Amino acid sequence: MNVRVQLFSQLRDAAGTSSVDVDVAEGASISDLLQTLYDRFPVLREHDQSILVGAGVEFVERDYKIKASDDIAVMPPVQGG
Repeated sequence: MNVRVQLFSQLRDAAGTSSVDVDVAEGASISDLLQTLYDRFPVLREHDQSILVGAGVEFVERDYKIKASDDIAVMPPVQGG
């Protein structure tokens, strides 16, 4: 299935794009999706420990199973100011 992934802040800058379409298998998890992103954009792997992922309007864990209708957001930790 094809999933649209939005990248934010320094992750967007590192990848050189704000969004990317990613093909993942039915039943794929966020971990699977991240691995595909890291294969395509190796520089993102260095942020792995701090990446937050949202599906729709909710933050999700890495074992979350992606649905075809999900809008996925990948972002660095939220910072206040």
